[in-house]
Amino acid sequence: MSFPLDTPPLEGRLVRLEPLTHAHAAGLAAAAEEERRAYDYTVVPRAEEVTGYIDARLAHAGAGLLAPYAQVDRATGRAVGVTSFLDPRPWPSGTGLYAVEIGGTWLAASAQGTGVNSEAKYLLFRHAFEHWNVVRVDLRTDARNERSRAALAAVGATFEGVLRNWSPSWAPGEDGRLRDSAMFSVTPQEWPATKEHLERRIAQKWARSRAVLSEA
Repeated sequence: MSFPLDTPPLEGRLVRLEPLTHAHAAGLAAAAEEERRAYDYTVVPRAEEVTGYIDARLAHAGAGLLAPYAQVDRATGRAVGVTSFLDPRPWPSGTGLYAVEIGGTWLAASAQGTGVNSEAKYLLFRHAFEHWNVVRVDLRTDARNERSRAALAAVGATFEGVLRNWSPSWAPGEDGRLRDSAMFSVTPQEWPATKEHLERRIAQKWARSRAVLSEA
């Protein structure tokens, strides 16, 4: 379902989420080619595909189906990945959203494990719950993607189960096949504890990054 999404830049200490534009293309092309072994179940363009990848996401954004962000590393100013709000579900009255999904996420290998993913999720959750006042945020991944499932659990999302044959597979060689999707969510009742958990996690990653810089 389409719905116009108000998605300003979202600023953290480790990452800045900027609405995706072609100005991010060079950084994303470099990020996507760093190391691709973690992308078996994720749509990540090759360097030469980044322009078309951005075009497609901006087209979906224009149709009210998606709000894509570039994940910009605050320390370097480089675009190191992409994430999005998608599948906005408005109330029948059309006056706001009751749910939205966070997905379409990938990060350069060098940005994984640095706290960028945790803070990006934190910023998106906070916008969804505290600006849009949604009653549910969805997150899903290929049920076989143990790395992604662990990452979703680590940011405080609740595993709800596996939906069989839920959506097209993005795994190489599986064109035209369906995948089982592992479903996660966060609700307003869970958000305060998830928020506190993520703030502690981000603070630890921030302190670690400052220590590394002071030793350099």
